Amino acid sequence: MTAVLAAAVLLVTSGCSSGDGEEPGSGGTSAANSTGPGASSEESAPEDAPPAKGSVTVVRTVTEGLKSPWGLAPLPEGGLLVSSRDEGTITLVDEKTGKKTEIGEVPGVSPGGEGGLLGLAISPDYASDHMIYAYFTSESDNRIVRMLYAPEKPPGERLGAPDTVVRGIPKGTNHNGGRLAFGPDRMLYATTGERYEGPLAQDKKSLGGKILRMTPEGEPAPGNPFADSLVYSYGHRNVQGVAWDSKQRLWASEFGQKAWDELNQIKPGGNYGWPDVEGKEGRSGFVDPIAQWGVAEASPSGIAMAEGSVWMAGLRGKRLWRIPLKGTELSADPQAFLKDEYGRLRTVVSAGGDRLWLVTSETDGRGSPEKEDDKILELEVK
Repeated sequence: MTAVLAAAVLLVTSGCSSGDGEEPGSGGTSAANSTGPGASSEESAPEDAPPAKGSVTVVRTVTEGLKSPWGLAPLPEGGLLVSSRDEGTITLVDEKTGKKTEIGEVPGVSPGGEGGLLGLAISPDYASDHMIYAYFTSESDNRIVRMLYAPEKPPGERLGAPDTVVRGIPKGTNHNGGRLAFGPDRMLYATTGERYEGPLAQDKKSLGGKILRMTPEGEPAPGNPFADSLVYSYGHRNVQGVAWDSKQRLWASEFGQKAWDELNQIKPGGNYGWPDVEGKEGRSGFVDPIAQWGVAEASPSGIAMAEGSVWMAGLRGKRLWRIPLKGTELSADPQAFLKDEYGRLRTVVSAGGDRLWLVTSETDGRGSPEKEDDKILELEVK
Protein backbone atom coordinates (compact mmCIF):
# COMPACT_ATOMS: atom_id res chain seq x y z
CA MET A 1 0.00 0.00 0.00
CA THR A 2 2.39 2.64 -1.14
CA ALA A 3 1.37 5.95 0.28
CA VAL A 4 3.55 9.00 -0.12
CA LEU A 5 6.30 9.85 -2.57
CA ALA A 6 7.89 11.77 -2.08
CA ALA A 7 19.28 22.86 26.99
CA ALA A 8 18.84 25.08 29.10
CA VAL A 9 22.32 23.82 30.07
CA LEU A 10 25.58 24.39 28.14
CA LEU A 11 27.85 21.55 29.12
CA VAL A 12 30.96 21.81 27.02
CA THR A 13 32.09 23.42 23.79
CA SER A 14 33.89 21.63 20.98
CA GLY A 15 35.14 22.37 17.49
CA CYS A 16 34.70 18.76 16.35
CA SER A 17 31.89 17.56 14.15
CA SER A 18 29.27 15.08 15.19
CA GLY A 19 27.29 13.27 12.44
CA ASP A 20 26.55 9.64 13.35
CA GLY A 21 29.09 9.78 16.10
CA GLU A 22 31.93 11.31 14.09
CA GLU A 23 30.71 13.65 11.36
CA PRO A 24 28.68 16.76 12.33
CA GLY A 25 24.91 18.42 13.25
CA SER A 26 14.96 28.96 19.17
CA GLY A 27 11.81 30.58 20.56
CA GLY A 28 9.49 30.05 17.61
CA THR A 29 5.84 29.12 17.44
CA SER A 30 4.05 26.10 16.00
CA ALA A 31 0.72 25.49 14.35
CA ALA A 32 -1.87 26.02 17.03
CA ASN A 33 -4.64 23.98 15.47
CA SER A 34 -2.69 20.72 15.17
CA THR A 35 -3.45 17.55 17.07
CA GLY A 36 -1.35 14.68 18.33
CA PRO A 37 1.20 14.49 21.16
CA GLY A 38 2.71 17.87 21.89
CA ALA A 39 -0.14 19.78 20.25
CA SER A 40 -2.37 20.53 23.22
CA SER A 41 -1.58 23.11 25.86
CA GLU A 42 0.23 21.88 28.93
CA GLU A 43 -1.77 20.64 31.88
CA SER A 44 -2.19 23.25 34.59
CA ALA A 45 -1.58 20.77 37.43
CA PRO A 46 2.02 20.99 38.72
CA GLU A 47 4.32 18.16 37.74
CA ASP A 48 6.73 16.50 40.13
CA ALA A 49 10.43 16.52 39.35
CA PRO A 50 12.60 13.42 39.78
CA PRO A 51 15.53 13.57 42.21
CA ALA A 52 18.30 15.90 41.09
CA LYS A 53 20.81 13.03 41.13
CA GLY A 54 20.11 9.60 39.65
CA SER A 55 21.86 6.29 39.30
CA VAL A 56 22.44 3.53 36.75
CA THR A 57 23.07 -0.13 37.57
CA VAL A 58 23.98 -2.60 34.83
CA VAL A 59 21.87 -5.57 35.89
CA ARG A 60 23.22 -7.97 33.26
CA THR A 61 24.35 -8.47 29.69
CA VAL A 62 21.29 -9.78 27.86
CA THR A 63 23.16 -10.93 24.75
CA GLU A 64 26.35 -10.24 22.82
CA GLY A 65 27.88 -10.89 19.42
CA LEU A 66 25.47 -8.60 17.51
CA LYS A 67 26.73 -7.04 14.29
CA SER A 68 25.97 -3.37 13.58
CA PRO A 69 22.77 -3.36 15.69
CA TRP A 70 20.59 -0.28 15.21
CA GLY A 71 16.87 -0.59 15.97
CA LEU A 72 15.37 -2.53 18.87
CA ALA A 73 11.67 -3.33 19.35
CA PRO A 74 10.27 -5.43 22.21
CA LEU A 75 7.52 -7.83 21.14
CA PRO A 76 4.29 -7.98 23.17
CA GLU A 77 4.69 -11.74 23.68
CA GLY A 78 8.31 -11.39 24.80
CA GLY A 79 11.55 -11.21 22.90
CA LEU A 80 13.48 -8.32 21.41
CA LEU A 81 13.74 -7.68 17.67
CA VAL A 82 17.06 -6.14 16.64
CA SER A 83 17.97 -4.82 13.19
CA SER A 84 21.46 -5.12 11.72
CA ARG A 85 22.23 -1.95 9.79
CA ASP A 86 24.93 -3.47 7.57
CA GLU A 87 23.63 -7.02 7.16
CA GLY A 88 19.99 -6.04 6.54
CA THR A 89 18.69 -8.74 8.86
CA ILE A 90 16.38 -8.81 11.87
CA THR A 91 17.26 -11.02 14.85
CA LEU A 92 15.01 -12.19 17.67
CA VAL A 93 16.73 -12.11 21.05
CA ASP A 94 15.29 -14.06 23.96
CA GLU A 95 15.62 -11.47 26.71
CA LYS A 96 15.78 -14.20 29.37
CA THR A 97 18.40 -16.51 27.89
CA GLY A 98 20.14 -14.26 25.36
CA LYS A 99 19.55 -16.76 22.55
CA LYS A 100 19.67 -15.13 19.10
CA THR A 101 17.54 -16.31 16.16
CA GLU A 102 17.70 -14.62 12.78
CA ILE A 103 14.11 -14.25 11.60
CA GLY A 104 14.87 -13.00 8.11
CA GLU A 105 16.56 -10.56 5.78
CA VAL A 106 14.77 -7.43 4.59
CA PRO A 107 14.96 -7.29 0.78
CA GLY A 108 16.03 -4.07 -0.88
CA VAL A 109 18.38 -2.83 1.85
CA SER A 110 21.47 -1.10 0.44
CA PRO A 111 23.86 -0.42 3.33
CA GLY A 112 26.55 2.21 3.11
CA GLY A 113 27.92 4.85 5.45
CA GLU A 114 25.20 5.56 8.00
CA GLY A 115 22.53 3.98 5.80
CA GLY A 116 21.13 0.47 5.90
CA LEU A 117 18.47 -1.27 7.95
CA LEU A 118 17.72 1.22 10.71
CA GLY A 119 14.66 1.66 12.96
CA LEU A 120 12.03 -0.91 13.85
CA ALA A 121 8.51 -0.49 15.26
CA ILE A 122 5.74 -2.89 16.20
CA SER A 123 2.21 -2.29 14.92
CA PRO A 124 -0.21 -1.00 17.57
CA ASP A 125 -2.55 -3.72 16.27
CA TYR A 126 0.14 -6.40 16.45
CA ALA A 127 -2.13 -8.81 18.32
CA SER A 128 -4.31 -9.04 15.23
CA ASP A 129 -2.05 -8.08 12.30
CA HIS A 130 1.46 -9.25 13.40
CA MET A 131 3.06 -6.40 11.44
CA ILE A 132 6.63 -5.17 11.92
CA TYR A 133 7.67 -1.78 10.49
CA ALA A 134 11.22 -1.01 9.33
CA TYR A 135 13.05 2.06 8.02
CA PHE A 136 15.85 1.36 5.56
CA THR A 137 18.11 2.78 2.90
CA SER A 138 17.57 1.41 -0.61
CA GLU A 139 19.58 2.04 -3.76
CA SER A 140 17.52 5.16 -4.48
CA ASP A 141 16.02 6.50 -1.24
CA ASN A 142 15.14 5.89 2.38
CA ARG A 143 11.81 4.19 2.86
CA ILE A 144 9.47 2.66 5.41
CA VAL A 145 8.01 -0.81 4.94
CA ARG A 146 5.89 -3.19 6.94
CA MET A 147 6.18 -6.97 6.98
CA LEU A 148 4.15 -9.83 8.38
CA TYR A 149 5.99 -11.61 11.18
CA ALA A 150 5.25 -15.35 11.28
CA PRO A 151 7.02 -16.80 14.36
CA GLU A 152 5.78 -20.31 13.57
CA LYS A 153 7.94 -20.50 10.44
CA PRO A 154 11.56 -21.74 10.37
CA PRO A 155 14.34 -19.32 11.35
CA GLY A 156 15.29 -17.07 8.48
CA GLU A 157 11.86 -17.37 6.88
CA ARG A 158 9.64 -15.52 9.35
CA LEU A 159 9.37 -12.19 7.53
CA GLY A 160 6.75 -11.69 4.85
CA ALA A 161 7.31 -9.64 1.70
CA PRO A 162 7.73 -5.93 2.49
CA ASP A 163 4.78 -3.62 1.80
CA THR A 164 6.11 -0.10 1.15
CA VAL A 165 4.43 2.47 3.37
CA VAL A 166 6.52 5.55 2.46
CA ARG A 167 9.19 6.00 -0.20
CA GLY A 168 11.14 9.00 -1.47
CA ILE A 169 12.84 10.05 1.78
CA PRO A 170 16.19 11.61 0.73
CA LYS A 171 19.20 9.33 1.27
CA GLY A 172 22.87 10.06 1.61
CA THR A 173 26.09 8.54 2.84
CA ASN A 174 25.32 10.16 6.19
CA HIS A 175 22.31 11.85 7.84
CA ASN A 176 19.63 9.31 6.98
CA GLY A 177 17.62 9.65 10.21
CA GLY A 178 15.94 6.31 10.70
CA ARG A 179 14.15 6.12 14.03
CA LEU A 180 10.60 4.72 13.97
CA ALA A 181 8.04 4.71 16.78
CA PHE A 182 4.29 4.52 17.22
CA GLY A 183 3.05 7.30 19.46
CA PRO A 184 0.33 7.32 22.13
CA ASP A 185 -2.03 8.44 19.35
CA ARG A 186 -1.31 5.18 17.45
CA MET A 187 0.24 7.14 14.62
CA LEU A 188 3.66 6.25 13.19
CA TYR A 189 6.50 8.75 13.65
CA ALA A 190 9.71 8.64 11.61
CA THR A 191 12.86 10.76 11.83
CA THR A 192 14.74 11.79 8.71
CA GLY A 193 18.05 13.51 7.96
CA GLU A 194 19.02 16.15 5.43
CA ARG A 195 21.89 14.09 3.87
CA TYR A 196 24.27 17.07 4.30
CA GLU A 197 21.97 19.37 2.29
CA GLY A 198 20.90 21.89 4.92
CA PRO A 199 18.22 23.65 2.84
CA LEU A 200 16.21 20.40 2.66
CA ALA A 201 15.52 20.80 6.38
CA GLN A 202 13.74 24.13 5.78
CA ASP A 203 11.86 22.95 2.68
CA LYS A 204 8.48 21.77 3.93
CA LYS A 205 7.90 19.98 0.61
CA SER A 206 10.91 17.73 1.20
CA LEU A 207 10.81 14.73 3.54
CA GLY A 208 14.45 15.32 4.53
CA GLY A 209 15.41 16.89 7.87
CA LYS A 210 11.98 16.28 9.40
CA ILE A 211 9.96 14.36 11.93
CA LEU A 212 7.13 12.71 10.00
CA ARG A 213 3.75 11.65 11.41
CA MET A 214 1.52 9.25 9.49
CA THR A 215 -1.19 6.65 9.72
CA PRO A 216 -0.10 2.99 9.81
CA GLU A 217 -0.80 2.95 6.05
CA GLY A 218 1.57 5.87 5.42
CA GLU A 219 -0.99 8.63 4.84
CA PRO A 220 -0.66 12.08 6.46
CA ALA A 221 -2.03 11.70 10.00
CA PRO A 222 -5.22 13.57 10.92
CA GLY A 223 -4.41 16.96 12.42
CA ASN A 224 -0.92 17.26 10.96
CA PRO A 225 0.16 20.92 10.91
CA PHE A 226 0.55 21.19 7.13
CA ALA A 227 -2.27 20.15 4.81
CA ASP A 228 -1.84 16.81 3.04
CA SER A 229 1.71 16.46 4.37
CA LEU A 230 3.55 13.91 6.48
CA VAL A 231 5.67 16.70 7.99
CA TYR A 232 5.15 17.14 11.74
CA SER A 233 8.20 19.30 12.53
CA TYR A 234 11.05 20.61 10.40
CA GLY A 235 14.42 22.36 10.50
CA HIS A 236 16.16 19.21 11.74
CA ARG A 237 19.69 18.11 10.86
CA ASN A 238 19.53 14.43 11.78
CA VAL A 239 17.09 13.32 14.49
CA GLN A 240 18.09 9.96 15.97
CA GLY A 241 15.78 9.40 18.93
CA VAL A 242 12.14 9.99 19.88
CA ALA A 243 10.14 9.25 23.04
CA TRP A 244 7.00 10.45 24.81
CA ASP A 245 6.68 11.49 28.44
CA SER A 246 3.80 10.74 30.82
CA LYS A 247 1.88 13.74 29.45
CA GLN A 248 2.25 12.43 25.88
CA ARG A 249 4.70 15.17 24.92
CA LEU A 250 7.18 14.22 22.23
CA TRP A 251 10.94 14.55 22.78
CA ALA A 252 13.72 14.12 20.22
CA SER A 253 17.52 13.98 20.19
CA GLU A 254 19.47 15.55 17.35
CA PHE A 255 23.04 15.74 16.05
CA GLY A 256 24.62 19.14 15.87
CA GLN A 257 27.52 20.05 13.61
CA LYS A 258 30.44 21.87 15.22
CA ALA A 259 28.84 23.35 18.31
CA TRP A 260 25.75 21.82 19.90
CA ASP A 261 23.91 18.52 20.03
CA GLU A 262 20.32 18.93 21.17
CA LEU A 263 17.40 17.53 23.12
CA ASN A 264 14.19 19.10 21.81
CA GLN A 265 10.60 19.07 22.94
CA ILE A 266 8.70 18.70 19.69
CA LYS A 267 5.73 20.88 18.86
CA PRO A 268 3.64 20.27 15.73
CA GLY A 269 4.68 22.64 12.98
CA GLY A 270 7.74 23.75 14.92
CA ASN A 271 10.85 24.93 13.07
CA TYR A 272 13.96 23.69 14.90
CA GLY A 273 16.33 25.93 13.03
CA TRP A 274 18.76 23.92 10.97
CA PRO A 275 20.77 25.11 9.05
CA ASP A 276 20.13 28.68 10.23
CA VAL A 277 20.43 27.92 13.94
CA GLU A 278 22.44 25.38 15.93
CA GLY A 279 21.68 25.15 19.64
CA LYS A 280 20.09 27.85 21.76
CA GLU A 281 20.03 31.25 20.10
CA GLY A 282 16.64 32.64 21.11
CA ARG A 283 15.87 33.73 17.58
CA SER A 284 12.29 34.47 16.62
CA GLY A 285 10.66 31.81 14.46
CA PHE A 286 12.78 28.92 15.73
CA VAL A 287 12.29 26.54 18.65
CA ASP A 288 15.25 26.38 21.04
CA PRO A 289 16.40 23.06 22.48
CA ILE A 290 15.64 22.23 26.10
CA ALA A 291 19.21 21.01 26.61
CA GLN A 292 22.41 21.07 24.58
CA TRP A 293 25.85 19.50 24.68
CA GLY A 294 29.19 20.05 23.02
CA VAL A 295 29.35 17.51 20.23
CA ALA A 296 32.24 15.52 21.75
CA GLU A 297 30.11 14.80 24.82
CA ALA A 298 27.10 13.32 23.11
CA SER A 299 26.45 12.66 19.40
CA PRO A 300 23.04 11.55 20.65
CA SER A 301 21.24 8.54 19.28
CA GLY A 302 18.23 6.77 20.81
CA ILE A 303 16.28 8.11 23.78
CA ALA A 304 13.79 6.63 26.24
CA MET A 305 11.71 7.91 29.16
CA ALA A 306 12.00 6.34 32.61
CA GLU A 307 11.58 7.55 36.18
CA GLY A 308 10.83 11.14 35.15
CA SER A 309 13.95 11.59 33.02
CA VAL A 310 15.00 11.31 29.41
CA TRP A 311 17.78 8.74 28.97
CA MET A 312 19.92 9.49 25.93
CA ALA A 313 22.49 7.18 24.33
CA GLY A 314 25.71 8.82 23.14
CA LEU A 315 27.76 7.56 20.20
CA ARG A 316 30.87 9.68 20.08
CA GLY A 317 30.28 10.60 23.72
CA LYS A 318 30.31 6.89 24.74
CA ARG A 319 28.00 7.53 27.67
CA LEU A 320 24.36 7.48 28.75
CA TRP A 321 22.87 10.83 29.68
CA ARG A 322 20.15 11.29 32.31
CA ILE A 323 18.14 14.47 31.70
CA PRO A 324 15.69 15.08 34.58
CA LEU A 325 12.57 17.02 33.68
CA LYS A 326 9.82 18.98 35.33
CA GLY A 327 7.24 19.59 32.67
CA THR A 328 9.11 20.83 29.62
CA GLU A 329 12.11 22.22 31.49
CA LEU A 330 15.21 20.76 33.06
CA SER A 331 14.74 20.16 36.77
CA ALA A 332 18.48 19.65 37.38
CA ASP A 333 21.71 19.39 35.43
CA PRO A 334 22.02 16.35 33.13
CA GLN A 335 24.23 13.53 34.42
CA ALA A 336 26.48 11.20 32.44
CA PHE A 337 26.78 7.48 33.24
CA LEU A 338 28.76 4.53 31.83
CA LYS A 339 31.33 6.87 30.30
CA ASP A 340 33.80 4.86 28.19
CA GLU A 341 32.66 1.60 29.83
CA TYR A 342 30.86 0.03 26.86
CA GLY A 343 31.97 2.24 23.97
CA ARG A 344 29.52 3.80 21.54
CA LEU A 345 25.87 3.60 22.63
CA ARG A 346 23.23 3.44 19.89
CA THR A 347 19.74 2.65 21.16
CA VAL A 348 17.94 2.85 24.49
CA VAL A 349 14.41 1.49 24.96
CA SER A 350 12.12 1.34 27.98
CA ALA A 351 11.79 -2.12 29.48
CA GLY A 352 9.04 -0.92 31.85
CA GLY A 353 9.27 0.83 35.22
CA ASP A 354 12.87 1.54 36.20
CA ARG A 355 14.41 -0.76 33.57
CA LEU A 356 15.97 0.04 30.20
CA TRP A 357 17.42 -1.96 27.31
CA LEU A 358 20.67 -0.40 26.05
CA VAL A 359 22.31 -1.37 22.73
CA THR A 360 26.02 -0.76 22.11
CA SER A 361 27.41 0.24 18.69
CA GLU A 362 31.07 -0.72 18.49
CA THR A 363 30.76 -2.71 15.25
CA ASP A 364 29.39 0.17 13.16
CA GLY A 365 32.78 0.99 11.60
CA ARG A 366 33.57 3.81 14.02
CA GLY A 367 34.16 1.89 17.21
CA SER A 368 36.88 -0.38 18.58
CA PRO A 369 35.02 -3.67 18.88
CA GLU A 370 36.07 -6.49 21.15
CA LYS A 371 35.16 -10.08 20.32
CA GLU A 372 31.93 -10.02 22.36
CA ASP A 373 30.58 -6.81 20.77
CA ASP A 374 27.92 -5.68 20.21
CA LYS A 375 25.75 -6.13 23.29
CA ILE A 376 22.31 -5.51 24.74
CA LEU A 377 22.43 -4.53 28.41
CA GLU A 378 19.63 -4.44 30.96
CA LEU A 379 19.82 -1.38 33.20
CA GLU A 380 18.12 -0.34 36.43
CA VAL A 381 17.84 3.44 36.57
CA LYS A 382 16.71 6.05 39.08
